[in-house]
Amino acid sequence: MSSTAAPIAKKEEPLPFVYQFVAGAIAGISELAVMYPLDVVKTRMQLQSNTVAAEERYKGLVDCVSRIVKREGFKQLYKGISSPFLMEAPKRATKFAFNEKFKDLYGGIMGPGAQQTVAIISGASAGAVEASVIVPFELVKVQMQDAACKFDSPVAVLRDIIHRQGLLGIYQGLEATVWRHAFWNAGYFGIIFQVRNTLPPVKSANEKIRNDLIAGTIGGTMGCVFNTPFDVVKSRIQSTSNFEKLPDGSVVKKYNWAVPSVLKVYQEEGFRALYKGFVPKIARLGPGGGILLIVFSTITDFFKEMRAQ
Repeated sequence: MSSTAAPIAKKEEPLPFVYQFVAGAIAGISELAVMYPLDVVKTRMQLQSNTVAAEERYKGLVDCVSRIVKREGFKQLYKGISSPFLMEAPKRATKFAFNEKFKDLYGGIMGPGAQQTVAIISGASAGAVEASVIVPFELVKVQMQDAACKFDSPVAVLRDIIHRQGLLGIYQGLEATVWRHAFWNAGYFGIIFQVRNTLPPVKSANEKIRNDLIAGTIGGTMGCVFNTPFDVVKSRIQSTSNFEKLPDGSVVKKYNWAVPSVLKVYQEEGFRALYKGFVPKIARLGPGGGILLIVFSTITDFFKEMRAQ
């Protein structure tokens, strides 16, 4: 009596790094083009402390948008976008490409039973790498978005930073940026893994887009919940108005390191201040996380089909 062994399924080869990098870059630029004004609003709200007169404080997303447009013009909602456009390709490309690399690395160490843990720490590790790449662009963007900014171009801001602080000044806020991106990516990729496993299996291209949209949106939202306090202090550390006057008359930086800055904001302004700009941030990075995942998945699927042919 003869028997025929079932064929062993061939493990799908991962895409080479360059394809993942390109897919991540396209995904990031697509999300930025749609969602950038919300980033401007988020930064403006984060930079306002309780020392601002009550009548001048933003009351919410709509109030902030209307004030910016009324006082500074509609184009102000896109001020500083050239820096993020230059940043977005390496930023998102690094996020997705290094996340895949770290998944392979940690998956090999921890084994197939630790996929949820691998998803979280791979995301955090990719976020730390991402932060080191994009911090100069983030610094210029935040200073351009600040209402107190007196410069009209990212190049002028960059020259001013280097003139005042030297070349290393362009890495102001690096530590806080690492915390922000590590927490966002850990939440984003960790939640995506969990949601994808919970949703019904994919049977068509439309169902795949649906699942990616749901998983990416929930992942982006939870990433914001985890990292917003670090985002608030990062914006303040990188702001042009990051100083305070001491009793002896000397002037020093008010915010320096992430964790002490989080505690200072909490002590001086309360817990809610750690989530300033949360609504526009969620409005951007919730749906934006869905857009990122859909575009990244679509492009990587295209590359896989192209290579197969």
